Amino acid sequence: MSNALQIVRKFYESAGILSKTYCLDVFHEDIQLEWHSSKGHLFLELPDLLALSKDLKHSYFDLRANVHDIMSQGNKVMIRYTYYVRTFENPEEEMVLATFFTLWEVKEDKLYKGVQMSQLANL
Repeated sequence: MSNALQIVRKFYESAGILSKTYCLDVFHEDIQLEWHSSKGHLFLELPDLLALSKDLKHSYFDLRANVHDIMSQGNKVMIRYTYYVRTFENPEEEMVLATFFTLWEVKEDKLYKGVQMSQLANL
C-alpha cells in the first residue's frame, strides 16, 4: 500500500476534516481543492478548507466516512466515499449526507491538489 494511499485513507476514516489541528497537519500549505458540488463549482484553498472544517464541526455531532473504493498510482489517490452524519438535534439517527469522488495529489506527505465531485443524498 502506497504512503499516499495511507495518508488519504487515514484522513477520511478518522473524520479528520472535523479537527483543525489534524487538517493543519495533513493539508499542504498550498492545498487547492476544485469541487464540483450542488452549490456549483468551488475552488478552495487552505483558509476555505479550515472554515469548512469549522462549519462541519459546529453543524454535526458526528461525521463518518464509508470508503467504497480507494486506489493509488504514484502520488495520486482516487477515493469514493459516503459521509454519514448525526446532528446535535438528533444524535441517535445517522443520515447520509453525500457521496463523493475525490482525486488527491499528495506532495511532501500532505494533501496538495484535489478534484472532487459530490452528490447530496435525498434526505
